Amino acid sequence: MHDVVIRTEALTKVYPGDIRAVDQLDLEVHAGEIFGLLGPNGAGKTTTAGMLTTRVIPTSGRALVGGVDVVEHPTRAKRVIGVVPQTNTLDRSLDVFENLYFHGRFFGMSARTAKAEAHRLLEQFRLGDRARVPVLALSGGMAQRLMVARAIMHRPAILFLDEPTAGLDPQSRIAMWEILGELHRNGQTVLLTTHYMEEADQLCARLAIIDHGRLLAMDTPGALKASIGMDSMVTVTATGDLERLATELQSRLDDVSRAEVADGVVRLWSSRAEGMLPRVIDVAEAAGFTVTDLSATAPTLETVFIQLTGKDLRE
Repeated sequence: MHDVVIRTEALTKVYPGDIRAVDQLDLEVHAGEIFGLLGPNGAGKTTTAGMLTTRVIPTSGRALVGGVDVVEHPTRAKRVIGVVPQTNTLDRSLDVFENLYFHGRFFGMSARTAKAEAHRLLEQFRLGDRARVPVLALSGGMAQRLMVARAIMHRPAILFLDEPTAGLDPQSRIAMWEILGELHRNGQTVLLTTHYMEEADQLCARLAIIDHGRLLAMDTPGALKASIGMDSMVTVTATGDLERLATELQSRLDDVSRAEVADGVVRLWSSRAEGMLPRVIDVAEAAGFTVTDLSATAPTLETVFIQLTGKDLRE
């Protein structure tokens, strides 16, 4: 588990117009783990994955995948990776079985081995009854499963998944989570990008939170949530001057370590959840405010992101 199979050193990508998509990124991913890049759209996740999979050339820095420098030896790097991009890249002129079979042949498998492996993967990914179906007849979830199966057809050391469940319905998303869990149990190293905090929390052994191309935090989901030192985040919707309300609540509630106004609400960071909501209402009303909505949530990865950036993960 502690063998490093992905390492980046000050990895940077600057696009024309001085758009810094990834900025001095240092990462280490261990063999056999599911590692997540978590951040909002535009955070630099896809560009990072693109550089690690040879599709995007870094401006500066270094990236090693499976011990191979992806810039100096892109062909060698491609042999140790499997890639599932955001867009559907299945060959529409081939049926489901043929998409796997010819991928195996492309990577040097014999006809017999490619045929056997294709049938094995179709059963594993619950597509055995779709073997001779045109790929255009597949649902979104089925097509995504086929792309994952194709990506591991040549048995890569590392599997890259870029937003693997984006656009899928809840049932298809859960099915994908189950498949990725099975791959992980079989020792497959996976790096995935996502902006779904539930997905990162459910799947990832460790994850990096990034925004504007910069690394903000990296640890296990549990450690990240524990790092903010709070039991709950209280969201208060009220009429009047919210900045003054935030000041009143922070000064009068001993358990509140931080209060801020964002997105038209007051957010309170509380070290105690029990009995907090009635006390918030009492303080607000005593200060002349009318509370129109109130909620409390346990710390989540989105709470961590809000603390780091001051904005919602989904923005």
